[in-house]
Amino acid sequence: MPYGDDITEGIPYVLSNPAGATNYSATGVNYDMAIAGLPFFIAASDDSPYRRVTAKYRKEQYDQTREAGEQSLTGWWFRSQSTFHLGAGIKYFEPAQDESLRFQFTESKGVEVFTKGQVTLLNSTASFNSGAAAPQLIGVNDGTSDCIVITDGTAIKKITSAGASTTFTQAGTPATIFSITTNGKQYFFINSTHVHRGNLAGSTSDTEIYNASSTTRGTIRFVKQRLIAAINNALYELDPNNASGALPAAFFTHPNTSWVWSSISEGPGAIYVSGYDPNGTSSSVFKILLDVTTSTSLGFPTLETPTVIIDLPEGERINDFDVYLGAYAVLATNKGFRVGVSDTNGNIQYGPLLFDQAACNSIAFRDRFAYIATTIDGEAGLVKVDLSTTVIANSLVFPWAWDLVASGVAAASSQVAFFGNTDRAAFSSGNVIYAESTTDKVTSGYLQTGFIRYNTLENKLYKLLNPRIDTTNGAISIKSVDYSDTEYNLGGFAQGAATSELGIPYPNSAQEYLAFKFTISRSSTDATKGPLFTGYQLKSLPAVPRQRIIQYPLFCYDHESDNLGVEVGYEGSAYDRLSQLEAVENVGDTIRVEDFRTGESYIGLIEELDFINRTPSDRRFSGYGGMLIATIRLI
Repeated sequence: MPYGDDITEGIPYVLSNPAGATNYSATGVNYDMAIAGLPFFIAASDDSPYRRVTAKYRKEQYDQTREAGEQSLTGWWFRSQSTFHLGAGIKYFEPAQDESLRFQFTESKGVEVFTKGQVTLLNSTASFNSGAAAPQLIGVNDGTSDCIVITDGTAIKKITSAGASTTFTQAGTPATIFSITTNGKQYFFINSTHVHRGNLAGSTSDTEIYNASSTTRGTIRFVKQRLIAAINNALYELDPNNASGALPAAFFTHPNTSWVWSSISEGPGAIYVSGYDPNGTSSSVFKILLDVTTSTSLGFPTLETPTVIIDLPEGERINDFDVYLGAYAVLATNKGFRVGVSDTNGNIQYGPLLFDQAACNSIAFRDRFAYIATTIDGEAGLVKVDLSTTVIANSLVFPWAWDLVASGVAAASSQVAFFGNTDRAAFSSGNVIYAESTTDKVTSGYLQTGFIRYNTLENKLYKLLNPRIDTTNGAISIKSVDYSDTEYNLGGFAQGAATSELGIPYPNSAQEYLAFKFTISRSSTDATKGPLFTGYQLKSLPAVPRQRIIQYPLFCYDHESDNLGVEVGYEGSAYDRLSQLEAVENVGDTIRVEDFRTGESYIGLIEELDFINRTPSDRRFSGYGGMLIATIRLI
């Protein structure tokens, strides 16, 4: 009887484990393992060992930025920053996605970030004046001193930077003042009955120049050499030199009798007025052009009828609007602030909300910056906006950061102004005015980076952090911040101490991303000085689970037997099994691998099949059989 026809042979493999089976079903043969349901005996030897190798796991990181040292093909993964001048507002620090992100961070408080290459402490603030009511503020130089002029209920006060105060007497029956403005030499204000004029220097009494009885709300500004007043829902052009009398005819009256005019400002070719419906959801900016073909009794070109150029989204209300350097328009709203640009026709194209953490109320300008009164982390303060550059080219996204803060004052800042021609700011909260110190720094301030994830979602081991700081005049402490905003203290360096790399023990597990909070403190011996923080470098390692590559040397013959002598197979079974396994490999899908010796069962991918024919052929058998090297990658 030819070999292979004996009925005592084992049942052919293909009957109980058809091609495509996910798991191997036992047939009574003591196989060593199965791949995709196909059973095999392992043929480990010195020449063909069973091997387990760690697969290459490190993803090569490329960083195309111009900052040296950021690219890492082996070893550490680096991330560093050496300047923060493009401001706050990012969540993730991913410079590979956008070059501008190299210069941004998440938030800061008490620090100045707009000087390239450094972070320093801001000046502190202190209560400067406390009045009877929430004040209006304007900055002036009266020819002698840099001052702010404030309203205090029914009173007007001029306060110098040194704190000297002059009170102006209100003519007639004193009444609550709604709004105040100046032309540099005189001041003008509206109360509930009259429009007044007074001199900033000399006499401390003013004059009623217009009768404005029944005024319930008002805004007044000196723009384009004109005195423009918004009284109730109407707009008026007033004569600054008028002696007394009734208001002139309004040049525009809003059809909504409840309409509130919130600001009046000027651009190169237009006057702008903004307002809102306090009972509704609409808020707009109007443009007023000049008709140069006709003149008013004051000799100025006639004002044309206002036209709407901005309608804000429903529910957003303009609290203040101003134009700076003839080009940049800032909108302070109950939702935050926006920045726009004006064109040669006086139209405004405005951008997205840049700061949306609190309502913004009043705007002042100095140098290349806009300062906006708002709430800073629950305290009264200012947001500072750099109008000289954009975060993204050809966009209306401008750098911003938190600025001066009235520490411990849990109320919004409503007004902001500068003392005359100086850079010293003052802002109000409630009925109190806070002024920037001319010498002392804040006790401490912090900067928190964006979440660093190396442009990959794989977990990382954050190992070493090297802060770049001059501690001559202050100290630094450092915390890590995880995905839930939990902060972990990493340590720091005292004033005068030499700095070095810090280990990052917390959080004590691999993280997808991590941020860092740097808190700098002023000098312990000189309140006018603070440390100089110039950046940091972070070193990390990938923490992805290691993959294994297992190489199995397998018997693949027509006839085989297990360790108990049970024979299995048939003529042509070696080729059949090899063909089925190659078909599985060609699909490229995952497969189930089972090692019956160890009990291991896992999902993997076939990396390589290497078949070596070692059986010589003869007249009775094909001789197709030999050693199969199967290389599997665990996934």
